[in-house]
Amino acid sequence: MELSAKEVANILGGIVEGDEHIKLNTLAKIEEGGTGTLSFLANPKYEPFLYTTQASAVIVNKSLKLNKEVSTTLIRVDDAYASFTLLLEKFANGNQQLNGIEKTAVVAESSVLGANVYVGAHAYIASKTKIGNNSKIHPQVYIGENVSIGENCVLFPGVKVYHGCQIGNNCIIHSGTIIGSDGFGFAPLADGTYKKIPQTGIVTINDNVEIGSNCTIDRATLGSTTINKGVKIDNLVQIAHNVEIGENTVIAAQSGVAGSTKIGKNCVLGGQVGIAGHLVIADFSQFGAQTGVASSIKESNKKWNGTPYMEMRDNLKSQTIFRKLPDIFKRLEALEKLLSNK
Repeated sequence: MELSAKEVANILGGIVEGDEHIKLNTLAKIEEGGTGTLSFLANPKYEPFLYTTQASAVIVNKSLKLNKEVSTTLIRVDDAYASFTLLLEKFANGNQQLNGIEKTAVVAESSVLGANVYVGAHAYIASKTKIGNNSKIHPQVYIGENVSIGENCVLFPGVKVYHGCQIGNNCIIHSGTIIGSDGFGFAPLADGTYKKIPQTGIVTINDNVEIGSNCTIDRATLGSTTINKGVKIDNLVQIAHNVEIGENTVIAAQSGVAGSTKIGKNCVLGGQVGIAGHLVIADFSQFGAQTGVASSIKESNKKWNGTPYMEMRDNLKSQTIFRKLPDIFKRLEALEKLLSNK
């Protein structure tokens, strides 16, 4: 895709300072820009690069005041970060114009595919599955029986969706993720062995959800494991059976949520957060990296950290004290020795 600075400004509702006819054909970081590249400046700490960048044009905020002259063309907008994100979407969409069914793909006759659906090489779509308009099923994806996938979805190579699961509109699922694997359910027997409990439920993923690579979302024992609208899940995350994740919650890499826990809306889980089973987590809860949660949280809009978890402020104070423990111990030993000599 090649655009002039003027065309970019028209898309973004911006103003050009410099050569409005300069051609732009790719996007780049401001510190790595070259001829033909378009970059952006939103974080003030990167401003020094604005005066040295080789990028042909840079998107900046209208409010930015220059400390010296620049050699690059500026495109001034209300919000440089949001504007650059919009361009990233346009460039990405330009690379996603895939249609049709590859020769080596297998699609069951009873499945229904909408308009402009793409099915990549060696993908497998089982019987009675429905896929909405403009969805892209990349190579080596497996989709089981009676699955429903909405419009404008992208399933990247190697995704597996087990039977009966439901995926809404505008969802993105990255490579290696498995939707609908069996929940971890085993009944202990008198002889010390375990009997598998059939997992007869499904996974329901609502609209505008994005799931990273190599995640596992287990199907429910009964009913549904539910990922609500707008949830964003990073790589290597485990969601157990019958969990419910509230709208617009964000979960970072290597986190795990045990069975039947309900997480509220707009929560934030940092990396490697662990939440035990059968809990309820209030809306707008935030958890720092490696937080371990073993009981329900009823108060909304609070920050938590540590294992066992505590409020963020208290945890930071505790860490300060913990770092001083060796010195405190030495002082205590010296005091005991002094007292014992009296």
